[in-house]
Amino acid sequence: MLRLPNGQAFMTRPFRRRILYIPGYDPLPPRRYRETFRSEGATQAMLSGYRLQMGPRGDATGFGWGVRGDFPEGRSECDFEVLVWSDIVQGSMGHGILATYGQMLRTAAIYLGSGALWRMTRLRRGPVLAALYPVAVLLAQLLLALALGGIAGGLLASLTGLGLWVSLPVAGVLAWALLRLFRRADSRFMAWYLMHDFAFIASGAGAWPPALDRRLDQFAARLGQVLRQDWDEILVVGHSTGACLAVSAVARAMKDAPKDARLSLLTLGQVVPMMSFLPRARGLRRDLRSLSINRQVDWVDVSAPGDPCCFGLCDPVAVSGVRPPQAHQPLILSAAFSRSLSRARLQALRGRWLRIHFQYLCAFDRPQGYDYFAITAGPLPLARRYRDRSHSPGRIDRPVSPWTTT
Repeated sequence: MLRLPNGQAFMTRPFRRRILYIPGYDPLPPRRYRETFRSEGATQAMLSGYRLQMGPRGDATGFGWGVRGDFPEGRSECDFEVLVWSDIVQGSMGHGILATYGQMLRTAAIYLGSGALWRMTRLRRGPVLAALYPVAVLLAQLLLALALGGIAGGLLASLTGLGLWVSLPVAGVLAWALLRLFRRADSRFMAWYLMHDFAFIASGAGAWPPALDRRLDQFAARLGQVLRQDWDEILVVGHSTGACLAVSAVARAMKDAPKDARLSLLTLGQVVPMMSFLPRARGLRRDLRSLSINRQVDWVDVSAPGDPCCFGLCDPVAVSGVRPPQAHQPLILSAAFSRSLSRARLQALRGRWLRIHFQYLCAFDRPQGYDYFAITAGPLPLARRYRDRSHSPGRIDRPVSPWTTT
């Protein structure tokens, strides 16, 4: 490393980083994340005064992209790889109408019967309301379909004099057609999508679904391969439900990692309590506990109270009731949406709560210590970037989970 006349450090070679990104519950192919990085990264670079250039990767394993950065602190060369589980998401969403309503009843029974739902209301109301939203919408759609079908069947019966044996089938067919229409138009409501999301998380009462458990082993094996390569930093990023996956994948990989291996973990917009508060989430709670004391891992958790789909500023280890006395992480930071986004941007995002949930991967008008593109494509490792930071005000670290066994 050289020093310029003004004393600023300048790296003689690019900083090399490998990023393994784990998406949330998303059925879309991973190329959407490449395009988001391309467009939003260009905007952030223009706003913040650095340069990003996307291109090929040195290691072409899996799906991903390469990026070169030119920052005031120096240059960087980074390889992104998306750890894909969208095929599992697609499979979990392939249920018919009756099966989806059955999922709704089972999921409600699990969260209510385990006491998890009531405990989560003591943290943040936003994600709890987000969990109740699809239940309310699906019930409203069902009642509306039955009502309109019944009205149509009654009118047909009165006009034809054929009685219930004709009106009831007509009412049923019309109600079914309306439910199918609601499902096809779900891109406007996102109720069916969210119902599948919460049902998938709760399907094992907190235990990983078998297909996802096997995929986590594959993620851990891939991470183990990368840990034996020559990188200045290996960074695992998990967003939303992907934060839960990232915690378990990293914990599994570190069991067999070399003694000198180091790894950075960045969790964004986490929804860990949705799973860790359930009775059979012993594996996840065990992984949370182990990472909180692991000196080979540098873990930063970023969220925002303004994100209605995450547990903003909730320490996922502490609120899950598994934080040991010697725990030293994660560092809980706020993305500070209200201060880092312009008034016009906030106005444009109003009511678009899923888009707000993806803001962590997008550009900020006035970054307040959190810049996704500087973190992933800049020349500073995560631990060094935040070595002088303490937890953001408003951090919630009291144990709340009704289930704490590991």
